[in-house]
Amino acid sequence: MKYKLIASISKSLLFARLKQTLVAAIGVTFSITMFITLLSFMSGLNDLLDGLILNRTAHVRLYNEIKASDLQPVDLSEKYKDHHNFVSSVKPRDGKEEIHNSSAIIHALQADERVTGVAPKIMAQVFYNVGNIDLTGVINGIDVDEETRLFFFKNYVVGGNYIDLKNTPNSIILGKGAADKMLSGIGDIIQVTTSKGDRVQLKVVGFFQSGIQEIDKVQSYASISTAQKILGRPNSYITDIQVKLKNVLDAPAVAKEFQKKFNVEAVDIQTANSQFETGSSIRTLISYAVGVTLLIVAGFGIYNILNMMIYEKMDSIAILKATGFSGRDVNNIFITIALSIGIFGGALGLLFGFGLCNVIEHIPFNTPSLPTVKTYPIQYNPKYYMIGAIFSVITTYLAGYFPSRKASKIDPVIIIRGK
Repeated sequence: MKYKLIASISKSLLFARLKQTLVAAIGVTFSITMFITLLSFMSGLNDLLDGLILNRTAHVRLYNEIKASDLQPVDLSEKYKDHHNFVSSVKPRDGKEEIHNSSAIIHALQADERVTGVAPKIMAQVFYNVGNIDLTGVINGIDVDEETRLFFFKNYVVGGNYIDLKNTPNSIILGKGAADKMLSGIGDIIQVTTSKGDRVQLKVVGFFQSGIQEIDKVQSYASISTAQKILGRPNSYITDIQVKLKNVLDAPAVAKEFQKKFNVEAVDIQTANSQFETGSSIRTLISYAVGVTLLIVAGFGIYNILNMMIYEKMDSIAILKATGFSGRDVNNIFITIALSIGIFGGALGLLFGFGLCNVIEHIPFNTPSLPTVKTYPIQYNPKYYMIGAIFSVITTYLAGYFPSRKASKIDPVIIIRGK
């Protein structure tokens, strides 16, 4: 019965100052709305930016690196093994980019339970011949089906059909930037020169656009068999093995394991793209900081309104305490008022935040550099709504707690005697 009476008094005080109550509730609503919208949009933007690279990057890449030997002949000598040996102008060892016994490695990787898929690849340095001008380029020989399944290859083909790369012999999908430089269209025949001086003619069957201009000016794609033919290599020739894992967080440990097991170089996605993770973390941190600031500002607004309400309701508080209400009861009344504002304003904020995100998600966003993006990116993460709801309750509770303590300590005799 006592709690019903406290709730009834809280309701009366709320509606007695309806305009101020609505202002406080609107402040909370606006803060939660912007908090949800800001985090959802920034997270969607992070996913978009990271996806441009990370979706196209293997979790673990196996390859052979041309580098100088770690041990020089003098280091192997028994006579000089305890000496400090200084060797200058060290040249790379006589090695090849080809991964030896690649078929056996691929079969072993496919049998690993941690692996989602394996995509072999060949990287060929070439020159695109445009009249008397040679443009530097890279042709990636890929398994079209696996590249599409694991790295969304077909989503970045903006002209032609990606499957033609597999079905048409001696075909190529040009990077959009390279195609624009060469003024090439679908169905045209282009000529490339390998690093050994061999010239090969290829048919253009499509255009590729990753959204990163510098990459699209250089990279193009062909089937593995076509890349092997361009380089004059046998069917077993593979320079890279791309591995997609079920859990990307396992990539650093798995890369070290594969490097030791297969005697090849291995790099994980975290190491290869650490700058993107850093950028995403900073953008997310800024979003949280701005969102929390909005909630704290709304809390100060509620604090000021309740302070004014207490000042104006001194007579009512004195009467309540004179008629038997304890300081704790008065404390509960004003905390109930604050929580009512927080819950009502927070609920509307969550609803409006979801609605605003939905509106933003349907706004057209067309840019030539990002052909796969049609609208502004939004991420609907329940975590943001939970954080917003919890913060709205906590900030409004604290905003009501301190004024309520002041009200609970009021001496009714002094108030009544002053009147």
